[in-house]
Amino acid sequence: MEATKGGGVVKHILLAKFKDEIPQDQIDQLIQGYAKLVHLIEPMKAFHWGRDVSIENLHQDFTHVFESTFESVEGIAQYVSHPAHVEYANIFLGALDKVLVVDYKPMPVQL
Repeated sequence: MEATKGGGVVKHILLAKFKDEIPQDQIDQLIQGYAKLVHLIEPMKAFHWGRDVSIENLHQDFTHVFESTFESVEGIAQYVSHPAHVEYANIFLGALDKVLVVDYKPMPVQL
């Protein structure tokens, strides 16, 4: 099995910088909307988020991190095309100044 296909936990990481004119209460609502997707889209198993707190100043202006967990790469494909995600993404992405998305399969380190 290829590392990019099939079962096994897959993490979907989204780094974001909201537009400067987006007020904090709207950002809070957008985050709540993102969190609700875990209850609407079956392949999405977990959702976590947080703000950048790094002291290294390597964040490249990204301020927020969103992490979703899926059971497979195919689950991410289902998520991306799900009507609830499509509707939400159109709103969410419009509020962002910068975005970066990475999907990966966590791999154990063999010592």
